[in-house]
Amino acid sequence: MHFNRVAIESIGFTLPDQIVTSSMIEQQLAPTYERLRLPEGRLELMSGIAQRRFWAPDMPISLPSINSSRLALDAAGLPPERVGCLIHASVCRDYLEPATACRVHFELGLSSNCWVYDLSNACLGLLSGMVQIATLIEQGVIQAGIVVGTESARNLVESTIQSLNQDSSLTRQSIKASFASLTIGSGSCAILLVDRDLSQTGNLLSSCVARAESQHHQLCQSETDQAGHAMQPLMQTDSEQLLHAGIGVGVRTFEQLLASGVSRDQIDYSVCHQVGGAHRRMMLERLGLKSDRDYSTFGWLGNTGSVALPTALAMGLRSGFLKAGSHVALLGIGSGINSIMAMTAWRNPIVAGELDEVASKHLEGSLPQASGRHRYDGDHSIPKPNATSRLPVAP
Repeated sequence: MHFNRVAIESIGFTLPDQIVTSSMIEQQLAPTYERLRLPEGRLELMSGIAQRRFWAPDMPISLPSINSSRLALDAAGLPPERVGCLIHASVCRDYLEPATACRVHFELGLSSNCWVYDLSNACLGLLSGMVQIATLIEQGVIQAGIVVGTESARNLVESTIQSLNQDSSLTRQSIKASFASLTIGSGSCAILLVDRDLSQTGNLLSSCVARAESQHHQLCQSETDQAGHAMQPLMQTDSEQLLHAGIGVGVRTFEQLLASGVSRDQIDYSVCHQVGGAHRRMMLERLGLKSDRDYSTFGWLGNTGSVALPTALAMGLRSGFLKAGSHVALLGIGSGINSIMAMTAWRNPIVAGELDEVASKHLEGSLPQASGRHRYDGDHSIPKPNATSRLPVAP
């Protein structure tokens, strides 16, 4: 699928305040670790994830989504009434119904002529919504659209810890199915797309491809369909099979991207889905892409689901690692297994969102001249602003 009229005008993001280290999670799992004789540091060693972030308890999913969307709109200087489609595309949402997009639409003051709905596609939610909005723009149906999502990891991680500590039948083998749940983090991201004639930046979405290999749909599953801040989800993931199957799907999707007319030489940088260190290393090796030209955030944000890749893209642009004038390949993979990959060109990136001192330190350390200093050193004495203070007040 090729686009000639679609620009990625701006990206807005919102980061939670609370930092939860892998060491903290292992401390809560002490009864299970002691019984199974698991070594401390196992979680970070196996995933490459040192930290993730949590929203405050009872935070409605819609509030960070409203904030991220407003940041994207304000940064682009686009009047809300120009937005013709709003898609809320995270796994997490306020209710089963109505669509969480409805509250976001209302709070942003968007037009009544706007397409408004939720979309669910695991970790590919925001990329799927981006493609849908891009198609509407390319066909001349709308001039601008926002895809936004907010993921909340607190309940999943806390439910998993409780379940593991209470399961006396757990073994070193059976605990592996819950491992991926402990790597999840929280975050929020919004992408504003506009018609090329409306764009002031010239940041283009040029092409995308999709692939579905649904024979793998049972490798990562949640228990039930739940919504709201009181949900207590649990997930079962065959991490090893999912890793290898996902890499295979990624390789075949990348081949489709190259067959669509994208040249490997065109790719200046890449951003993968933020699962963990092993996935990133194996994926880039199989695709023949250089790791020093790929931007990642999973080490300090964890796997934030549908907002993981868009947030990593935002951080890469914000830090200056992904440079203006470059072409960036977006390499998305989600449970199912589905994959979406896209080519983008960045002339004048606009990224809006507040960074606390911890996040700023990570972005500074991600630049090439700061190689080796990209990981947070664990000094929690660094003050952090109250992120929830800038969000709308919950009713």
